Amino acid sequence: MGANHHHETFPWKHVVGFILSLLLTFAALWVALSSGLSTAAVIGIIVILAVIQASLQLFMFMHMTESDSGKIQTINMAYSFFIAIVVVVGSIWTMSFVL
Repeated sequence: MGANHHHETFPWKHVVGFILSLLLTFAALWVALSSGLSTAAVIGIIVILAVIQASLQLFMFMHMTESDSGKIQTINMAYSFFIAIVVVVGSIWTMSFVL
């Protein structure tokens, strides 16, 4: 195989990530529509499934573990997480004045 033996011809990692993402999405859909759980439990489970799916996609599709500059990627991810939290909390805070 030579020096480039780590390059696969078929993207199995992407296929597995896609299938797992679909399973997590369908699990969230089932919890929301057919589980019969309380609203708070449904929201909690969906949030947990969303975090798992986001993490899965970061590692399976965004190649988080394949870089030589792990420190830079960690800083970028922390900054992105901070921005996402600010947007969500700011949106909820703004919408609380409407209701």
